[in-house]
Amino acid sequence: MELNRLTIKQARAGLDSGKFTSVDLTTACLKRIKERNTEINAFITVCEKSALAEAEAADVLIKNKKIKPLTGIPFSVKDAICTAGVRSTGAAKILDNYIPPFNATVIKKIREQGGVLLGKNNCDTFGHGASNENSMYGPVPNPHDTTKVAGGSSGGSAAAVADNMCIYAIAEDTGGSIRYPASFCGIVGLRPSYGRNSRYGIMPMASSLDTVGPMTKTVEDMAIVMQEIAGQDVLDATTVPDVVPNYEKELSKIDLGKLTVGVPKEYFSVDALDPEVKSATLTAIEKLKQAGATIKEVSLPMTKYAIAVYYIVVPCEDSSNLGRLDGVRYGVRADEKSLYDLYAKSREAGFPEEVKRRILIGTYALSAGYYDAYYKKAQKVRTLIIRDFEKVFQEVDVLITPTSPFPAFALGEKSFDPMAMYLADVFMAPASLAGVPGLSVPYGKTKSGLPIGVQIIGPRLSEGLVMGVGEAIEKN
Repeated sequence: MELNRLTIKQARAGLDSGKFTSVDLTTACLKRIKERNTEINAFITVCEKSALAEAEAADVLIKNKKIKPLTGIPFSVKDAICTAGVRSTGAAKILDNYIPPFNATVIKKIREQGGVLLGKNNCDTFGHGASNENSMYGPVPNPHDTTKVAGGSSGGSAAAVADNMCIYAIAEDTGGSIRYPASFCGIVGLRPSYGRNSRYGIMPMASSLDTVGPMTKTVEDMAIVMQEIAGQDVLDATTVPDVVPNYEKELSKIDLGKLTVGVPKEYFSVDALDPEVKSATLTAIEKLKQAGATIKEVSLPMTKYAIAVYYIVVPCEDSSNLGRLDGVRYGVRADEKSLYDLYAKSREAGFPEEVKRRILIGTYALSAGYYDAYYKKAQKVRTLIIRDFEKVFQEVDVLITPTSPFPAFALGEKSFDPMAMYLADVFMAPASLAGVPGLSVPYGKTKSGLPIGVQIIGPRLSEGLVMGVGEAIEKN
């Protein structure tokens, strides 16, 4: 097997046994990037020289038996996550020249144990999109069919993992940005509970929803990465003090015979639900039933309000967060004399249309006379959505749903229909608003060969349980 195709588990075994080196592994990934990135466009920045230097340093650590789970393993990072000394654009031209002086906490944890950073992945600008067509560095085609989208906003990370350009990736999920492209590209993607992983160093989109999670080739790899990046961070007051469990051990503890799996009826009555996606999800449910799980239909009546709530909360928080990008303190500055023109021209050239659209909507909804009618009311309905989940998790252990209503669609198919793109988040936005974990695992393909993802949702801080059920689905 080519080294770049290995999982984390396989790579760790090979490195520790001396079968190959981190330089060998990194070289294989860089070779794949050179071969494919022109077509797939998964990377905005490739760190060839520094990656090989980091791999050499990792080999010294391995030789001296100073080995940690991610030592010497090449990975990539969504470009909306800060990496010290490596350009981090957020896929926006306004940050084309931005090189952070610090690492995001999750990246610091990986790099400190000798993880090898291959480069920064393309994404929808600042996470604004579901297809990775809103990047100012070009769209990301799907590795399974380059006429289709990779999904967004973390499409570059998903494509890089699916196309074996890296062993795993670190990305960000606000309303589905990990799970959606994971489903489209046929890999595993986790949105952890809000507060489980630090958000420090993440370019903020909607601060009350943003989470950081891994994108991997297997659920077992997901558990390995989560073990290393989860935990409280003094630099992020929203992280929780709860002890991080041993996720790999939790995978082996799952007894399907003792689990009740909920099937929310609202998720299977959506008009846009593709028949092949529905069939694959129902098959996965049947397989769980055959393995001993109890299947129970449940209701989440507030689901129908999730998209409306999400697309009020997100633009409002976007509008607030993106105010820092003015072309003055950092980033690309327009050559204008007046302060107003400097702001206006820097943002005009540095933001794509979708970002401008969300800023306008959010600024309007937060303005005097409209805050109570929009943002405040949306947060009240959000509380009802949270209560929906709290109530249903008194009846069942986890929920199973499709990840996306449909498989990957054609590049350009929905580009001029923002509402169609927003509605794509219908199965992912509710868990995001509730702050609970959601895992997308691949489960078969359509007749045309496009991957289908199944989503497992659990109570807060139940990542181990969610991954355990996900692994059971994966093995089937």
